[in-house]
Amino acid sequence: MVAPAVLRALRKNKTLSYGVPMLLLVVGGSFGLREFSQIRYDAVKIKIDPELEKKLKMNKISLESEYEKIKDSTFEDWKNIRGPRPWEDPDLLQGQKSRNS
Repeated sequence: MVAPAVLRALRKNKTLSYGVPMLLLVVGGSFGLREFSQIRYDAVKIKIDPELEKKLKMNKISLESEYEKIKDSTFEDWKNIRGPRPWEDPDLLQGQKSRNS
């Protein structure tokens, strides 16, 4: 068996306690990142259904088409309405607004 003095020396060795885990993290992270980045390139290679692709092309919304929709709108009579915060009850907040108006 291994002598207790040798085990004690290995536990106190800073290279083994800090260096080896760091080296494993760097090397293991490199292999992990390679696998995850490969998923991105594999997803690009997947062919989509031609029918679905045709529907997607028909539903294209451009910035110019959205601008044409709101070009003639007037924004002089708008109200600033605050939305509820995460800790507030939305129904309670809406009730307060209707009473104040």
